[in-house]
Amino acid sequence: MTAEKRVLLTVLAHPDDETFGTGGTLAHYASLGVEVHLICATRGEVGDVEPEMLEGFASVAELRESELRCAAETLGITRVHMLDYRDSGMQGSPDNHHPKALAAADINKVAGEIVQKIRELKPQVVITFDPIGGYLHPDHIAIQNAAVKAFYAAADPDQYKGEYPAYQSRKLYFHTFPHGFLRLSLFFLKLVGKDPHKFGKNGDIDLVPIAEANFPVNAKIDYRKVLDKRDRASACHASQGGARITGGVMKKLRKVFGISDNYMRAYPPPDKHIEKDLFEGIN
Repeated sequence: MTAEKRVLLTVLAHPDDETFGTGGTLAHYASLGVEVHLICATRGEVGDVEPEMLEGFASVAELRESELRCAAETLGITRVHMLDYRDSGMQGSPDNHHPKALAAADINKVAGEIVQKIRELKPQVVITFDPIGGYLHPDHIAIQNAAVKAFYAAADPDQYKGEYPAYQSRKLYFHTFPHGFLRLSLFFLKLVGKDPHKFGKNGDIDLVPIAEANFPVNAKIDYRKVLDKRDRASACHASQGGARITGGVMKKLRKVFGISDNYMRAYPPPDKHIEKDLFEGIN
C-alpha cells in the first residue's frame, strides 16, 4: 500500500505573511519532502514602498508579488496560488472600501475559492491566522474567517459544488505568538512616553487589544535547521524591511524565546500536550 502524500496548505493575506509569520514552518516541512502550498489573497499593493525600489516594476503589486515568488522559492514552497483581491489598509483606511478590497469581499465568495483549492490539493494540514489576524489587520481577519469556513465546507459535498469531490482535511491550525513579551513592551512604551494605541510607522496599529488577546499554544515547530532559508526568504521582502528583521533585536529575541513557530490547534480539539509536528497522529 502506497503511503499517502503529505500536503500542507497555508492560507494568508499578503506577500511577506508567508515568511514573517510561518516561514520557518513552511521551510521545515518543505525540507522534509512535504508538498507545501500557499494561498495568498492579495498582492500587497497598499504597502509602503520606497520609490527607488519600484525601478523596473510597473506597480507596487508587481514588486510585492515578485518578492513573494522569491521568498516562496527560497522556502521550498511547491506552488503559490494567488486570489484576485486588492490589499486593504488598517482599520479605518479608505482602501478598505475599494470594490475589490479583501476586507470588503463577500466571505462566501472567498471561502468558495479556498474550498476548491482544498479539494484539489487535498492537504492533511491547513494553516491560517489566529482569530485577530495576528495584529488586527482587516485583511488578516477576513482571510482567516474565509479559511475557517472553507476548511469545514470543503468536506460537505452539498456546499460549493465544483470540479473536485468533497475532501476532509485532518487538522486546522492558527499561527499565533506568545503575548507575554508584548504586554511587557506596553509597559516600556508607556515609560518612554509612547502611545501603544498608535504604534508603527503610520501610527495605525493599536497594540493594547493585541496584547490582551490570549490564545493557547498547542504546537511548537522548531525550525532551527532551516533558519538560514527562513532568513534568506525574509531578505526577499526588501520593500518591507525583510533584511533588517533578521538581525539586531530579532537575533537577541531568538536567544530568549527560541527558534520556533507557535500554533493554536482549531481542529480537532486539542489535548493538553504540546505537539512538535503538525502531522502528528496522521497516518
